[in-house]
Amino acid sequence: MNSVYKVIDVVGTSKTSWEEAAKNAVETAGSPRGPESRRSRQLDMAIDKNKVVAYRARVNISFKYRS
Repeated sequence: MNSVYKVIDVVGTSKTSWEEAAKNAVETAGSPRGPESRRSRQLDMAIDKNKVVAYRARVNISFKYRS
């Protein structure tokens, strides 16, 4: 059977970790049926006065179209 997926790109943030940032992205962007898969694409951080103030995770989330 053929399948079709929609892929969105989201960025989650956290003051504590990249893992928390990725979790925030997936949980916030998810639908009631849930995403099919996730893939972290990029990890970075915001720095202010030589201190890390936020972690950011850019995540691809795919949703399978259902007929």
